[in-house]
Parts: sequence; C-alpha cells; structure tokens
Amino acid sequence: MQSFADIFKIPELRKRVFFTLGILVVYRVGVAIPIPGIDSTAIQQLFKSQANNFLGFLDMFSGGAMSRMSIFAMGVMPYINSSIIMSLLQGAHVIPYLDRLAKEGESGRRQLNKITRYFTLLLAVIQSFGLTTLITKIRLGNEIAVVREPGALFIFTTVLTLTAGTIFIMWLGEQITEWGVGNGISLMIFTGIVDRLPSSLNQMRKMVFDLQEMSLLTALSLGALVVIVVGLVVWVETAQRKIPVQYARRMVGRKMYGGASTFLPLKVNQSGVIAVIFAVSLLSVPVTFASFNPDGEWSKRILGLWNQRALWYEATYAGLIIFFCYFYNSVSFNPVDLADNLKKWGGFIPGIRPGEPTAEYINAVSMRITLGGALFVAALAIMPDILHRVMNTPFYFGGTSILIVVGVALDTVGQLESHLIMRHYEGFSKTGRVKGRWFNVGAGSQS
Repeated sequence: MQSFADIFKIPELRKRVFFTLGILVVYRVGVAIPIPGIDSTAIQQLFKSQANNFLGFLDMFSGGAMSRMSIFAMGVMPYINSSIIMSLLQGAHVIPYLDRLAKEGESGRRQLNKITRYFTLLLAVIQSFGLTTLITKIRLGNEIAVVREPGALFIFTTVLTLTAGTIFIMWLGEQITEWGVGNGISLMIFTGIVDRLPSSLNQMRKMVFDLQEMSLLTALSLGALVVIVVGLVVWVETAQRKIPVQYARRMVGRKMYGGASTFLPLKVNQSGVIAVIFAVSLLSVPVTFASFNPDGEWSKRILGLWNQRALWYEATYAGLIIFFCYFYNSVSFNPVDLADNLKKWGGFIPGIRPGEPTAEYINAVSMRITLGGALFVAALAIMPDILHRVMNTPFYFGGTSILIVVGVALDTVGQLESHLIMRHYEGFSKTGRVKGRWFNVGAGSQS
C-alpha cells in the first residue's frame, strides 16, 4: 500500500493519474448519452438476444456503447482498423512513401499518425453509415422498430454523430497517452470491460439463486477457473526466454571494458492484447459491408453465419490471432538489427558466430516462443465457447476480456512503477519490477 501512496507524493505523477481518471470519466459519460430517435428499450432487447453472437462481442469492445446506441457506439474500431491497414502496408512494403516516412524518425512517425487519423475518419464514416442503415431496418417481432422515424435526416445526423464520437474518442486516447498514464485506447477498452463486471456477477447470482439455471457447484467451478486463467495470463504475459549474451573484453585507453555476462530477454507473448484487438477489428469488416444492405440475401447469410458459437468462426478467430501475433512480432522485432548492435558493442551469444548466424538464431528462438504464446492467446479467446458446449452454461468472463484486462493492468502498473523508480521510490513488487509492456495500439510500437 505504501507504494500506491507514493504515487500521490510526486506532483507530476499525481497530475498524470488524475488527468487519466478525468478523461476516462468523460469517456464513460459519453457512452451513456444515447443518440436521439432510438428506442432504447428495443435496442437493448436486440443486443440482449445477440449477447453470444458477434454483435455482442463488438458491444464488449465498445464498453456497452453499442447496445445503448450512444454517441460513442462505434468505439475505437475504426481507429484500430486504420492502424491495422497502415501496419500491413508498412510490413508488406507496397507503398515506398510509407517506407520512407518510417525511416525518418520522429517527423516521419508524426506524418504516419496524421495519415492514420485521416484514414480513421474515412473508415468511421463508412462503418457508421453501415451501422445506421442496419438499425433502421431492424424490427423486433416484425412490429417494434428500433428507430422511431427512419429517414434521410436521421441517417445523416446519426452518421455525423457517430463519426464525431469516434474522432473524439481517438483524441481522448491520444491525450491520455501523451499527458496521462498508460495507453489511452487500451485503457478505454479496459474500462468498458471492467464496467460490465458487476452486471456479469449479478447475472450469475440470478442464475444460481433466483432462476436456478446454474448449480452453486458449477458457479464455484467457473469462479475457480477464472482465478486459474488470470494466473496463467499473468504468467504468460510476464514470461521471457532469456538468451545468454557475453561481451568480449576490450581496451579503451588504459582501461579495460567488457567481459560482462548478461542476457537478451524475448517475451513469449510479444504482441500482448494487440493481436486479439486486431483480429476482432478484422472480423468486424464483413459485418460492416453486410449492414449496408441487411435485407439482401448475401447480407443475411453473412450476418447469420457470423455466430460466435460456430466452429468455423472459432477457427477463423484463432487463426487471425496467431497470424497477428507473428505479424506484430515481425514488425516490432528485427533480429538483424539486434545482431548488428551486439556485434558492434562486442557482444556475442556463446556457441553462435556473430553477424548473420546470430540473427538467424535469435529469429528461430523468437518464432518458437511466439508459437507458444500465440496458441495460448488463441485458446484463451475461444475458451468461453468451448465451455458453453461442454458445460452448457454461459461464461460471462470471456478469455479475451481477461487477457485485455490483465494485459492493460500490467502495462499501466509497469509504467507507474517506472515513474516511481525513476524518482528513487520503491516499486510495487519487492522481489523485482513488474514486467509490463508499454504498447501503442495505434502505432503498434513497443519499448
């Protein structure tokens, strides 16, 4: 507790913490403001019936804003989709201009961020138009319309409101990242998931004691499973493969330098929650296009097939997660540069020749441990659907939610600890530093 109290003894860190909390409060207030012209009861009934489908999954990432059809209903998905496309274009080296910007340091990074923002605006318009068109066609029981007075004016004002909400969320996230603590976009997703925790606990209580649809033993088993999964997530998120590195001795003037032994830490789950967020964002693209013409035959087929419980969906979701784990690893981690730096400073891996053999060895180790981390994350993501089949009971604490909550919490605590140690205070852990990951969902960078 003393370490947490030390946070408020440092004026700059205290200001950052309160600034972050203030921005998150603004975000949660916006989530609760509904768009005019929407039947709130009807939209909530719709998403309640779709709780186990893909729409319910997207609602989780919006922090419940989509089920309320609030001004923040689009959430951060357009921004994340824009970041994915920009990362893919840079990784594939298809546009020389983007490659040139990536090599120009800070000025190039600012220009890339500006392009990402403009692309976010375009995607926000497209996705908000698709969502607005979809809800104007939905009726519950062929009688109750979700939109009271659908028309051109409603579509125009709703698209404008949703687009402005997305841009405002993007701006809020950037303010947290620059002036607050943690990554803004990740913290917004985090708060949206945590906000649903009390209602999930209450729903389980009703199923056990009021509706008697779940036995107390099953509920306790699920609670124990949550604790075990959280422990496994923390273990994998902080797990490292340590490659020993030896530095040769060298004379500089009259002094002898080097001769030290250290290690090169490679994280098992290098991408963290970014792979999961990217996979969900990519899965939302077909739903967006299908929503433009929800009455069409192909649209109905897509919206019907996009069921979270389908085996093919789980396989696609898991495959995308594994792909993005490797993709993020290839973008953020360069074994050739690492091997060149080791050679430059007189470092080498025992038994491995410096230069290209070292790069090949580091890359091989990275690929192996990434496979383990990617399979764990993919299994965690589809775990709720597997439990539903095996135990025939809903699992309100999804593996994806746990991964995001634990990952973002570790990263934020790690950054707080860095501020404390930098100012000669003790960290949160007496046995060592919290091995969090400071990452940027938008830019996909990590340090």
